[in-house]
Amino acid sequence: MYKTMKIKHLLLFSLLILITSFAQKRQKPNIIFILADDLGYGDLGCFGSKIIKTPNLDKMATEGIKLTNFYSGSTVCAPSRCTLMTGKHTGNAYIRGNGEVPLRPSDIILPQLLQKEGYKTGLFGKWGLGDINTTGSPELKGWDYFTGFLHHVEAHFQYPGIVWKSTPEIPKPQRSGINMFQGYAADFFAKEATDFIKNSTTAPFFMMLSLPIPHAELQVPKVNLATYLDEKGNSIFNEKPFTGGHYGGQNVPKATYAAMVSKADEYVGNIMKALKESGLDENTLVVFSSDNGTHIEGGRSIDDVKLMNSSGSLRGVKRDLYEGGIRVPTIVWGAALPKGIILDQAAAFWDFLPSFLELAETSQEVKTNGISQLSYWKSGQKIAERPLYWEFYEGGYSHAVRYGNWKYIFSHKKDQNPKQELFDLSNDLSETTNLAEANPQQLAIMEKYAKDMHVKSEHTLFRRAEEK
Repeated sequence: MYKTMKIKHLLLFSLLILITSFAQKRQKPNIIFILADDLGYGDLGCFGSKIIKTPNLDKMATEGIKLTNFYSGSTVCAPSRCTLMTGKHTGNAYIRGNGEVPLRPSDIILPQLLQKEGYKTGLFGKWGLGDINTTGSPELKGWDYFTGFLHHVEAHFQYPGIVWKSTPEIPKPQRSGINMFQGYAADFFAKEATDFIKNSTTAPFFMMLSLPIPHAELQVPKVNLATYLDEKGNSIFNEKPFTGGHYGGQNVPKATYAAMVSKADEYVGNIMKALKESGLDENTLVVFSSDNGTHIEGGRSIDDVKLMNSSGSLRGVKRDLYEGGIRVPTIVWGAALPKGIILDQAAAFWDFLPSFLELAETSQEVKTNGISQLSYWKSGQKIAERPLYWEFYEGGYSHAVRYGNWKYIFSHKKDQNPKQELFDLSNDLSETTNLAEANPQQLAIMEKYAKDMHVKSEHTLFRRAEEK
């Protein structure tokens, strides 16, 4: 009798182990998105930098997939993040430029969709798609846990002394002052992100670390700056001090910018370490990218961009629709994807939403301008070519289309005549030679794409610029 019961208990125990093991194997992959702010295409070692040290991201690229032809959603912050969250490019999205425009209740975004698939969600860092008491506040848009900046201007200062925080116990964001937070903001956000990983081992999660660096203001802890100082404590660069204005002053802006990029790399290393220590590294997709190209603010100049090769061989910076303003260094890693490969098909931020939903094995039907890249990442087999589209509203109205090797830019800046440019990126990646007059047929094709992909903006802030 005792022997029979013992055998039954052993069988039940073995069955329980098998069921548990199967459940663990079948758990949907975790998704981590690490977003830098104003990081240039050429700022990482794995994307060509000879000056800035980024060992963790370089390792991530050798262990994952480097996407060399990947684009942000816009050339400035808010619309770029909107395309990421909604899966809609700026010809269709509600938020098409920077400004006090929150997401609407009708804008169902990525974390909300993943919540329906059983994902726990956490956002740490810069939000910028809805302030407190608006319809875009993060707790209303699918974020279970949030610590960070709600407003763009809050994220301009690296030692703010105050952040917003919401959790299931604090459902609406509350301002948390110096008693709970002091020091370098990005340090705090990265610590919150790694803690979230360590506390999320029993259910799939979607976590976003939205860093406020290397955006101005140019500030970094002294310990990180040391890498770019000589034995006498002076910058290794020839510096022109910045006296300050909206952003705080900085005596060594070049060294500080480089140190901020290396600081972002340090956070990536911390995330990878937390994944491995938690036993989650084999079932997690990690994505690293930037919201737009490098900036020339807070003491940083176009000469600094050239010195550090921050845009690589690309023309332009943040606020340009040239490649340097919208092509961003992007790496995908993990979740059984191939290792150490480079993929060069053009894709953009609005492709992430369908890619992540496919990874989560969703059955939800979602209207999006994006195409899932998951099969391309897994096999390297290219997806059918389609046009990519951007709009920009500061200083007038501009839009751009990329289709195949062709790139079209229309710009109508205030007090200037409209300008059309056409480039063949296969021969002119730096966009130096305007082929518009010499190729009227191709120009007409690109103009039609631009017209077809633009839907009249629903917000007056952007509609007024379109109509001028």
